[in-house]
Amino acid sequence: MSELFNRFKQIKTFIFDVDGVLTDGGINALDSGECFRTFYIHDAYAIQHAIRAGFRVAIISAANTEGVRKWLTILAVKDLFMGGPNDQKINAYLGYLTRDSLKEEEVLYMGDDIPDYEILRRPALVSTCPADAADEVQAICDYVSPKTGGRGAVRDVVEHVMKAQGLWFNK
Repeated sequence: MSELFNRFKQIKTFIFDVDGVLTDGGINALDSGECFRTFYIHDAYAIQHAIRAGFRVAIISAANTEGVRKWLTILAVKDLFMGGPNDQKINAYLGYLTRDSLKEEEVLYMGDDIPDYEILRRPALVSTCPADAADEVQAICDYVSPKTGGRGAVRDVVEHVMKAQGLWFNK
């Protein structure tokens, strides 16, 4: 864990998938045809705390619903890459790095399933996933949170990074 702790000290940007990471992966379908997702307030708090502390937070997701977009905007997440095909997440990721001149070793990415695999296998970034991520994803990640998607996995990695940097609630 000490090597990972040192890598956590370098993180300046968090990038998260939505379904299975910020949510538990479930979609509730109403009779009207509308669908909704449930987010975990502890994850939301950690994202807001990270942004206030100066971290960049971005979302890369094939999902592109107005409700999700509004929720992320309420959290003050500005970099939203939503709505592209699952197999094009890597293009959104590389485009974001290039557009904002980000160093990959300063990026932590959390994904949970095969569409995230191509990003997660990049050796320079810190690759993370929830406890209930696909087996193939868990096998390649630097850190597997003991928390599940939509139930604290995001809070877990944000807390680890901010604690490593001395930025998580110093009393």
